[in-house]
Amino acid sequence: MTTPLLADRPRLLRRALMLAYLTMAWNIIEGVIAVTAALASGSVALLGFGIDSFVETTSAAVVIWRLKAERGLTDAATVRRLDERAHKLVACSLFLLAAFITFDAAKSLWLEERPEPTLVGIVLTAVSLLVMLKLAAAKKRVASGLNSRALAADAFQTTACWWLSLVALAGMAINAVAGLWWADPIAALGMTYFIVREGLEAWKGEDECCA
Repeated sequence: MTTPLLADRPRLLRRALMLAYLTMAWNIIEGVIAVTAALASGSVALLGFGIDSFVETTSAAVVIWRLKAERGLTDAATVRRLDERAHKLVACSLFLLAAFITFDAAKSLWLEERPEPTLVGIVLTAVSLLVMLKLAAAKKRVASGLNSRALAADAFQTTACWWLSLVALAGMAINAVAGLWWADPIAALGMTYFIVREGLEAWKGEDECCA
């Protein structure tokens, strides 16, 4: 007899795929707008935010690959190995994100690059706060139902995108209002600690990495 949990798994897989596709679509649009606006204004926080959108797109692509592969598999051990591989790939994307933010923020501080206020960036990051919050919550619920560490790590990465949206928004707002250009690279540097920590826990496969 099929257990309720196994019977519900196809529905959860379909929902996880839908969330991954939504993440890809949103982040491609978001990334293009953010990078374009960042290059025009010189905002390091907005550029980091835009690059993060493309890293998030890569993470979603990894999750889509993993979910589509599972739909054709019945062996639990094979699915588990696939999940672990995808989990490590998501962790790598977190490391790449942290490295980029560290480099770009440090360069901005060293060269004293002073960004211009950008209304497009402020509006975009404000909208992203709501979108990322909803996506992260939905992904966590599905990850719990599927008992998937890879999906849980992807949910954390969406949460990291939410924090970076907040950091970028605060930095651009402080720069626009008070003229403190260094606020956004300093805040972005502070976020790299948490991103690296969660990346390490994801690599080790700790279930609580996104708690």
